[in-house]
This record gives sequence, structure tokens and C-alpha cells, in this order.
Amino acid sequence: MLKKEQNELVTRTSAGTPMGEMFRRYWLPALLSEELAERDGPPVRVQLLGERLIAIRDTQGRLGVMDEFCAHRGVSLWFGRNEESGLRCPYHGWKYDVSGRCVDVPSEPEGSRLCERIALKSYPLIERGGVIWIYMGPPELQPPPPEWEFATVPAEQSFTSKRVQECNWLQALEGGIDSSHVSFLHSGGLNTDPLFKGAKGNEYNMNDLRPQFEVTDAEGGLFIGVRRKAEPGSLYWRITPWIMPCFTMVPPRGDHPVHGHFWVPIDDENCWAWSFDYHPTRALKDSEVQAMKDGAGIHCKYVPGTYIPLANKSNDYLMDRAKQRTGELYSGVESIAIQDSSLQESMGPIQDRTREHLTGTDRGIVQARRRLIAAATALAESGTAPPGNEPHVQKVRSAAVVLPEGQPFQEAAREALRAEPGKPHATV
Repeated sequence: MLKKEQNELVTRTSAGTPMGEMFRRYWLPALLSEELAERDGPPVRVQLLGERLIAIRDTQGRLGVMDEFCAHRGVSLWFGRNEESGLRCPYHGWKYDVSGRCVDVPSEPEGSRLCERIALKSYPLIERGGVIWIYMGPPELQPPPPEWEFATVPAEQSFTSKRVQECNWLQALEGGIDSSHVSFLHSGGLNTDPLFKGAKGNEYNMNDLRPQFEVTDAEGGLFIGVRRKAEPGSLYWRITPWIMPCFTMVPPRGDHPVHGHFWVPIDDENCWAWSFDYHPTRALKDSEVQAMKDGAGIHCKYVPGTYIPLANKSNDYLMDRAKQRTGELYSGVESIAIQDSSLQESMGPIQDRTREHLTGTDRGIVQARRRLIAAATALAESGTAPPGNEPHVQKVRSAAVVLPEGQPFQEAAREALRAEPGKPHATV
């Protein structure tokens, strides 16, 4: 378990907090490209790390994100007019370009230099892999663009979604690196979900409910290895990479696409669950993409016009007690994504980790917490740059492999855990 002050450190991410300042050193997914597809289209609200921002794509196609509120009298610029290379406040007509610089105050006398003194806080954006990424840290320390494989393969090989999750980012992340719950919570979906079913690994998952965890350091985080019994003399390994601060990948199943997540704080009590699927060697099938859009796999159905899950806290996640009793749904909740979020949200907005009783299956979680605390503390106390920003560190994969008993996974699967263009993924 964590002490109260440790739990505060790892869960609080507003400006000025150790973890908040660490998050600001990374490129983070902020918007789907589809949200800002149109030049001079409607502005879009962006809330990350406790900051309220507004984003636009201007007349020239340039991306911009700035403080949501007009410098004049604090009107939300979500109501603004995106026109002629800038965003104009509808209250008194003040106009801002994509860098947040004020370029027009129409009520001022001719020759006024007021604009030169007005600028909203803004951050750089880049677009890659169907995602618009934001960097919120010191400009002089901006890292190279993200090199995650899902964002660099051809567009037809990748699919990304996002959803609101009503809990702190860390309890969502910790669910993403906990492989032991798959044999329970997701047991129904392994044989029915179109993005999971049919894999040999599913049998290993269900035939051994007592997985053993081994965790090794990776340059930017951890490799969390989980072994189960396979055929006599061999073990089935599922290896999950965690790269700081919030990137995880789920080990693959058969020839299904590989999937993973980013868990990005909206504020201390809510987060964005970003979910990606991609195949490293082929285009996604139409049936796979449709399944993702329909909420299969790690994706979900939405309340129309939003990124809020259709099954959510307000409707008890549409729980079906009859299906829970029959075992069709272990928890009674449909959809792998919502099975996870329902239980993670049930812990409360910020889980009290002083009350936990951890076991051997929590080794990955324990070590991830230690790495986060150490990195945030080192940054706050001595300015040490946190790991995980280097492009070569981001060229990582998850893997599912069968190995002889006694063979260390970190050595035997070393090549499988490195992403290379066109290389098949290691899967069972």
C-alpha cells in the first residue's frame, strides 16, 4: 500500500504538482484529428491536467490551442467565431491567432497598441496517426515527436478512439497493467468478442487462474511478464510494456490487431482513456473496423454526439444480473472497456491506496508506482528529465509467446518486444 502523502503525489496532476509537472514533459494525446477536421470549423474544448483550453484549425489549416477564456472579461471562447485565420470572441470582437496572440481589438482607437500586450497561454500541437498531440511543458525542453508504432503505420492499419472515464488516471492505468483480472472479469468476452475470440492464448488464460508475475525494468518504464501453464514443459507468457507516464499495450491474441491505451488526466478525478488498435503487417479488415466502431474489444459505444460511454455510472453501466448469474458476463457488464471502467470508477474518484492489501499479482503495479514517484521527485528536486521521451524507447510492442519452462522471458522475447516496420507481432 501507499502512504497518504505518496498517494497524493502520484494522483495530483494540476500545474505546480510534482506529477503534473512531469506529465507536462511529454507529448500527450489531446484530440482525435476528426474533432478538428474542418478549417474554420467550430472550436473544441480541451481539458487536460486541470487546465481548460480551446482548440481550432484555422483558415490555413494550422492547429492552435489556447486558454479557453478571453483576456478581456473572461468569456469562454468556445462561443467564438473561427474565421479569417483566428478565433474572435463574440462578446466584444477580440481576436486571437493560433498562437494565442491577440491580433485585433475592434473597439480600440486606430493606432492603439493594446494587441501587442495581450496573449493567451498556448501550447504547441502536432498531428500524427489520426491524433492531435499537445506538449504543455517548458518550450526549450520540448521532446521529439511521438514515435509509437500505432501512430506511424499507414492509416489503413490503425484505429484510435477515446472515452471519458470518471476516476483518477492512476487507477485506470493500474487496471491496464494488471493481467490477472482477464481470467475473471473478461472471461466471457474471450470467446465471444470479435477482436479476441479464436486465439489459442484464450485457452491458456482460462485453464490457469493462478498466473505468476515477473517484472523487469525497461529503458522508459517496465516490462510486466505474466506466465501461465501451457503444454507440459512450457509456459504461456503475456508481456505488457508500460512506458512512462501512461502508455500501455495489451498482449495480442492470434492474428487480431494489437491494442493499447494512454490514460491522460482531465483533472484529478477524471481522465481520458485513449484506446488504439493496429496491425503491424496488414490493413485492418472492414469487419474489424466496424467492430471497433460498434464498441467491441477495448472500444465502447457512446452517448450520441459525445465521447461519454453509453453504459456509464448514471445508468449502473447497464448491468445485467441475469447474465451475471449464468456466467455469460462475469460481472454482468457488457463490453471489455466498460467492464474495466465500471470497476475502476467504483473505487471512487481517487482510490485510497492506504487501505489496500496487495499480492504477488500486483508486482507490476507496485513497481510502476515506485518509478512514477522516483521520477516525479527527481524532476521536482533536481530537474532530472523523466524517462520515456526518447523515440527509440517508444518503439516497443507487447507480446504473447510460449516458452520452455525456466527460460527468462526478457531474454527469449527481446526481439518480439521491439517494434520494427513490417515485422509480424509475436502472438498466440
